Amino acid sequence: MGENRDLADLRRRLAEIADIESAEAVLGWDQLVMMPRPGAATRAKQLSTLRSIAHARFIDPEIGRLLDALEPYAESLPYDSDDASLIRVTRRDWDKATRVPTELSAAMARHNSEATEAWVTARANDDYASFRPWLERTLELRARYAECFEPGDDPYDVHLDQFEPELKTAEVRRVFDRIRPVLQELTSEAARDDVEPFETAFYPEDRQRELSVELMRAFGADDAFRLDPTVHPFCTSFSTQDVRLTTRYAENDLHGTSIFSTMHEAGHGLYERGVSPALERTPLAHGCSMALHESQSRLWENVIGRSPAFWRWFYPRMQSAFPEALDGVPGDRFYRTVNGVRRSLVRVDADEVTYGLHIILRFELEQRLLSGELPTADLPDAWGERFEELIGTPVPNDRLGCLQDVHWGGGSFGYFPTYQLGNVISAQIWARLLQDVPDAEEQIERGAFEAIHTWLRDHLYVLGRKFTPTETLERVVGGPIDPEPYLAYLRAKVATLRAP
Repeated sequence: MGENRDLADLRRRLAEIADIESAEAVLGWDQLVMMPRPGAATRAKQLSTLRSIAHARFIDPEIGRLLDALEPYAESLPYDSDDASLIRVTRRDWDKATRVPTELSAAMARHNSEATEAWVTARANDDYASFRPWLERTLELRARYAECFEPGDDPYDVHLDQFEPELKTAEVRRVFDRIRPVLQELTSEAARDDVEPFETAFYPEDRQRELSVELMRAFGADDAFRLDPTVHPFCTSFSTQDVRLTTRYAENDLHGTSIFSTMHEAGHGLYERGVSPALERTPLAHGCSMALHESQSRLWENVIGRSPAFWRWFYPRMQSAFPEALDGVPGDRFYRTVNGVRRSLVRVDADEVTYGLHIILRFELEQRLLSGELPTADLPDAWGERFEELIGTPVPNDRLGCLQDVHWGGGSFGYFPTYQLGNVISAQIWARLLQDVPDAEEQIERGAFEAIHTWLRDHLYVLGRKFTPTETLERVVGGPIDPEPYLAYLRAKVATLRAP
């Protein structure tokens, strides 16, 4: 019996849209990695054109007709089958997309590209005033986008839904309200201000790259991966066979070296690479949500990459690569330093304890920006005041404050909370993994990651977007988001940092 004719037609249309979106992603990657700066204005128009084409094709009424015709077929299939999942997820995506005019979708793509370039310049020059008009326009476009949907329980829900489908702001607040006082307590208890000489020693870029490539390969990256430098590290994929990692090289800052950013982005890349090939060129061929995605970047970077077992394996390699910086530095001292709790100004350099406070700050401020309660003119002061309340240190300038992240320049309101949700989920997934791979830490100490990677691929990565984030997490760990394993993990981590 041949494939359902309507399903074949739907798959053909979705595959063509996926190809256009992949081309769009290539141009976006190139803009941040390879493109000469003068190309920015034209690149914004190119991205806008591709977004218009992809959006117009997806909201075609014919796709709606096919979905209607396929509903009885989907209901006859097992819920977790690829075909039923494709029809179900495409229906949700189509219902959302048809609410957004193509003109608005294109305008947002063009503005986000232009605003990203404006952010790069403003950040480099510590010039918030030059970026503020771009932020104003971003907020205007986000307001127009929100107006396309029915008002929910919270105005922020529509922005959060772009990155974490069906999750409500109230649930994020519940989790953050539980963890915030514990993070502040641990910060007060364990934060240190001293700086080890090797933290600011010289770590040559070429050796960093060699170690970064070694790490991504050890974790499971194969010939489908590429690694390049950029200002703000990220991962993107154009198919399950083409995954692009980016990193950054700080030669006089141990915490800003490529080692940690590469492990982080490799986690994202392994997720994209591990999606079932059967889902290629469909809306299902990506990670389930940003919180699930961040759970993997943080699991590989922190749960694994900052563990004592990891550094018992990898520290001799670091010493060999950087003898001038690390000669005579004991491994336990190095471990405590790279895990030390610090009142860092920069989110991407923050330790595991204070990182969540960085996210809570952004979660609070972007809600106030979107609602209009916080005028953009007041953002730098609001940032500084709340940062000092949460983390306990003053912010010296906007480059290290409200200009440090690309997200608001790129229009990604609603993205930030998924980082901390990912931290929470990473601890849940690790606890579940240890039930099936009880000697995982022993394997890490040997530099053996295949069993860990295989478990994650078979239990999470292969699913792609077949299920909602809630359904996916239920399948992987057996329950909803629970901050308690994460808090237990952090308390245990802080206990290991006390000097003998």
